[in-house]
Amino acid sequence: MSTGEFPITRTTTPKEKPADDTLSFGKVLTDHMFLMNYDAGRGWHSPRIEPYGPLSLDPATTVLHYGQAIFDGLKAFRGPDGRIRLFRAQRHAERFNRSAGLMCMPELPVDLIRRSFEALVGVEHDWVPRKPGTSLYLRPTIIATDVFLGVHPADSYLYFLILSPVGSYYKEGVKPVRILASDQHVRAVRGGTGEAKTAANYAQSLAGQRDAAAAGYTQVLYLDGVHRKYLDEVGTMNIMVRIGDEVITPPLAGTILDGVTRASALQLMRDWGLTVSERPITIDEVMAAGRNGTLKEMWGTGTAAVVSPVGTLGYKGEDILINGGQTGELTQKLYDTITGIQYGRSNDPHGWTSEVAVD
Repeated sequence: MSTGEFPITRTTTPKEKPADDTLSFGKVLTDHMFLMNYDAGRGWHSPRIEPYGPLSLDPATTVLHYGQAIFDGLKAFRGPDGRIRLFRAQRHAERFNRSAGLMCMPELPVDLIRRSFEALVGVEHDWVPRKPGTSLYLRPTIIATDVFLGVHPADSYLYFLILSPVGSYYKEGVKPVRILASDQHVRAVRGGTGEAKTAANYAQSLAGQRDAAAAGYTQVLYLDGVHRKYLDEVGTMNIMVRIGDEVITPPLAGTILDGVTRASALQLMRDWGLTVSERPITIDEVMAAGRNGTLKEMWGTGTAAVVSPVGTLGYKGEDILINGGQTGELTQKLYDTITGIQYGRSNDPHGWTSEVAVD
């Protein structure tokens, strides 16, 4: 298929744009969306930008019954210079394709994925908020669109990209959150879909999140699905701990998402000469470090929250206060450095950002 200019049908009823101060996360959607279809024997075809609107799906559409759906999430940032930058669009596009492969879905050319990001953000550039801490969230998605009742990979799919101007993911902002380690709920097991960004993984996380919230915590920290003792992943984030002079994060072993912010934080800390380990770590090791004072910091990383400090870790009825419940020095440095790169306020030594041409 051609990767020339995408046809654009502009809305005749543009929405009123919200004030930056009112933005939360994912509540407001922009005026347009990018769509493209796939059919077996034809491949991906008909890329286009259209007014944002409902999708028409037959009740027997396979995604509704068998969950063949993937998505990703990245952000566009408006810097103090007025320029709009995507953060690590290439890596997000590559991860999107890995998710597709794991879910038996057709991959897209990475360049085409990136072009869809740039094209739609370019059309919707007025929707990129200006206030520090805000951004435009991109949600690329693929769903199976065959109409049949039977379990096997579909032959037709829809790719769509929608945008949402967002504020802070957590209403607390960049403040320490409370997380609950759960050995009752399992997020993923090796050989499953844990490393894919697929809809089913997030449905799986709802019960654990519900129970953590009912107990007064912001998020749930999952332990591994076999031994129920190794740190796995927080509901919406990868997790990192600093014990003594070592920063530790669970390895990519098939059960956790290969987080783009995770990879960025690891690269920065290695640039700074810190001791960084991607290794299994048990909840008992973390709790013991919390009791003896060697647990210096704990934080989550993810596209939505960027870096989220953990002030309290709960497990089996015991709460451990981390760093006096305050944001740690390294956690703050990571947040400031990553957001500085995202907004173009500081040097980008690894070339992680790419500028978007406005329409």
